[in-house]
Formats: sequence, structure tokens, C-alpha cells
Amino acid sequence: MSRRTSLQTGVRVAALVFVLAWLFGPYALRSAVPVWLAFLVALGLEVHFFLGAVRSRPTARRADRGPQDVDRERYGYVAGAAGTDELLLVRDGGEDIWIPYSGETGDELDALIAEARERPGETLEAPEPLPERRSLRPALRRFLTGLGVIAALALVLWFVESRTGWDGLSRETRDAATARFSVEASHIAGKPVAIRCDESGDFVGSVQHADGVAEVGGDLAYLTPERCLDLYRVAFKGEVRGSQSGRAIAVLAHEAWHLRGVRNEATTECYALQSGVDVGRQLGLSESTARQLMRQQRTENVLHRGSSPEYLITSDCRDGGRLDLHPGRSSFP
Repeated sequence: MSRRTSLQTGVRVAALVFVLAWLFGPYALRSAVPVWLAFLVALGLEVHFFLGAVRSRPTARRADRGPQDVDRERYGYVAGAAGTDELLLVRDGGEDIWIPYSGETGDELDALIAEARERPGETLEAPEPLPERRSLRPALRRFLTGLGVIAALALVLWFVESRTGWDGLSRETRDAATARFSVEASHIAGKPVAIRCDESGDFVGSVQHADGVAEVGGDLAYLTPERCLDLYRVAFKGEVRGSQSGRAIAVLAHEAWHLRGVRNEATTECYALQSGVDVGRQLGLSESTARQLMRQQRTENVLHRGSSPEYLITSDCRDGGRLDLHPGRSSFP
């Protein structure tokens, strides 16, 4: 197997592993890296390998052992001239010699060879045959195979997402879920607000590097379909998936506080971690489970301070601190 073929195989295996990890791995991967980027890189590499194979082919030239123009000029040969119809290549002592030839044989031919041998520097070796142009079929076949692998992975991604993700739910179920989310957000915002799941990816997601977005003081917020699915699992299925569930609840509460009018991201996050306990309870969790999830989110907030410093909670976000929503309670959040 050639080096290029090995690289192409490695690229395809890497693309397969990434798509599977993106589908079934941690949400952090899906939120950090858009899956279309992997397909774009894989396609670019396949094109690169194909063009490299095309450029590496030798120039197509005919392997011609006939006399060159310089030989014809040196020996006074002119096509069709009387007396010298062609040049003849003969082998003499391991050397190729061109001699003017007009049908001589025997002693006459030997004399022509001896005369050519005596001319210093005027015997030329016949040109070596040049390699023939390699067929493009193997490279084209590998390229089409690569395109087929990419298309198959895209089909698998579409199938899995359409059957298991937020899009896999019926429209009635999605409408019921967003209505439920809107009720919980309205309790925090202190007014009727609406929660939408950004199925088109126009407002939130991997490109915007956000799980949710809301206009400060407005009445509409968008969450990523992944977060909506996590909330649906908690509220309608009773499924708790650790940090995924906790983050979804915190995002819902976070955007609700923006709708209430809070602008500062660190303050909003602090309020969201506290309100998330009540949101979790309203969605069907026990108070201990909801509080545990929000405490876990508080720990992750500190751990991720380098990637999103504007969301880092401050020292005021503590039991009895300036941002404590319930200073009379002993538990925080």
C-alpha cells in the first residue's frame, strides 16, 4: 500500500471516529466543534490527494529513439534529399552511433561506421525512453471512494439525528415541551415570555458558541435543540443525565433572568444557579437532585473560567453574599 493510500485510509477512519464521537460522545464536543467542519476537512483532504496524484504523473512524451534535429543537421540530412534518405542507428562497442544511410551494405557500411567513429564528440547516445503517463483511474477510484465514505457518514448523521435528537420528536411533543419551558421561564422573568428551540441554528449553537440567547428585557429566548432535548428528557421522561441535565436547566434559568432585565453575565449566571433549583423541582426533580445539579454547575463554572471569563461568578455569589437571592436560607445555591 502506497503512502498516499495509507494517508487516505487514515483520514477516512479519523472522520468515522469523529462523527461517532460527535453523535454519542460528550455534549462538550458537539457544542465546541460543528460537525460540518469535519466533513469540510475530510472533503478538502480527498481533493488534495486527488490533485496530488494528478500532478505527480510524468509528462506525456513519446519514447522516440529516432534521430533528433541536431543529428540531422550534423550529418547534412534533409528529408527527401537525394543520396541520403535517412539516418541509421548502429551499435558499435557498446555505443550507439547515428550514421547517414542510403542503403549501403558490407564494406561500404563498415566504412561509414569507421568514419563516424573517428569524428570526436560526434557520436550521440540515443535518448532513453521516457516513462509512459500513468493512468488516472486508480486515483479517480480512490477519490470517488472517499466521496462515498463522506456521503455515507453524512447520511448516518442525518438518520441518527432525525431519529434520536430533538428533530426526532413529533411537532406536537416539541410544542408541548417549549410551552412547558416557557412557563418556567415566565416565573423567573416575572412576566409572560416564550422559549423557542433554534432548530435552524440561526441564533445559537456551535457557530455562535452559545447554548442560549435572549434580548435583555425582552420576551423571547432561544435555546439550542440539544439543550431543549435535555430539558425534555428531564420534564417528560424523568431522565437525568448528570451535567447535561444540570447545564440545560441552568441555561433556561440564565436566559430567563436576561428576559427579566439582568444584563451582566456573571450576575445572571449566579442568579440562574440559584433559580435552577426551583426550575428543576418544577420539572419533576427532587430538591436534593436539583440542588446537586446546580452545585455541580457552580463547580464547572469555576473550572471553565478561562474559556468564558465573562460568565465567571464573583465572590458575591455565595451564601449570604450580595447576590444571594434567599439570604434567609442556609443552603446555597
